[in-house]
Amino acid sequence: MPTDGGSERIFELQEEVQQLKEAVVSHAVVDQAIGMIVALGRVSPDQGWAVLKDVSQHTNIKLRSVAELILVWGRTGAMPREIRTALEDALDRVGPTQVPGAPPER
Repeated sequence: MPTDGGSERIFELQEEVQQLKEAVVSHAVVDQAIGMIVALGRVSPDQGWAVLKDVSQHTNIKLRSVAELILVWGRTGAMPREIRTALEDALDRVGPTQVPGAPPER
């Protein structure tokens, strides 16, 4: 029984397990951010997903990173201006609304 091929396969499987773990965590983060968008933006889950993708594309920030920033905002109330603006714009395209805590429009 060859040992070098077996140890290589074990390493490949360990990498695959790690990638799957990261994917599960990433999926949970994205789902939670969509839930916040749905609740606060008063949109459907499909619209929440579209808004999240839109923000990611317009800010050129990875979708998971945008989702993480939205979750931080939910805990702290702090959100980078670029994300807030893109989120408001995306929600406006889905339906008229304003992100809670945003400065009032003039």
